[in-house]
Amino acid sequence: MRGRNVVAAAVLLSVGTAAVAADQQPPICADRPGKATGTCVVAAGHWQIETGVADWTEQDGGGERDTSLAIGETTVKYGFTDRSNIEVDIAPWQRATSRVGGTHQSDSGFGDINVLLKQLLTSPDAQLQVAALPLVKIPTASHSLGNGKWEGGLLIPIGYLVPKTKLGIGLTPEVDWVADADGAGHHAAMAQVVSLGWAASDKLSLSAELWGAWDWDPDGTTRQASADGSVAYLLSNDVQLDAGANLGLNRVTPDVELYGGVSVRF
Repeated sequence: MRGRNVVAAAVLLSVGTAAVAADQQPPICADRPGKATGTCVVAAGHWQIETGVADWTEQDGGGERDTSLAIGETTVKYGFTDRSNIEVDIAPWQRATSRVGGTHQSDSGFGDINVLLKQLLTSPDAQLQVAALPLVKIPTASHSLGNGKWEGGLLIPIGYLVPKTKLGIGLTPEVDWVADADGAGHHAAMAQVVSLGWAASDKLSLSAELWGAWDWDPDGTTRQASADGSVAYLLSNDVQLDAGANLGLNRVTPDVELYGGVSVRF
């Protein structure tokens, strides 16, 4: 559900950055780029800001062309302990545009807010790591951009560092409780991400993902899928740049999504 509000990407780099540690202070570990979510948490007493500078999607089909643009979508994190942090996702400005024949419709404004709590369930230095990430969506978006309903979900990020390699495998199963399309109630939805991360150097990490989502709305089930790739570069231990591209694999998934961002730890 994290990526449903603005069709944004959500995150991988726990496996990639864990493999490039070289200093006394571990490199920043951000929940971007990518749709997978890392198991790492922000250290106690520290802040981390992860911002999508721009995120653009396009979907064409049946004579209709839909696009979306999000600017400045930001996650603010604070570490409670070395095994838990709180996160707040804010979308300060987004625009959705639809064109059908000669008709054009465009809406823009503030998006919904997500509040999350990440808890690491295993040892921070274990090869296999598991975390729990419950979330609540606060319906702050205008009616034209959101559904005006409270929603929730639970993600279970899983990361595995392949021994004697610079490779990491990630899974992010997710279950959600989302509003019906007609606004009359709520129903279950699910998403899954399988990711492979590679620490190409001490500063450069690459990742590839397969993503799928299932929404069992009473009006009809929707299934989405995409093949995704991303790159992250460490400017320093506390600053990371990233970019990525997601390609839809069926008609109900955006054909293409392009994005870039920056993450900073304080």
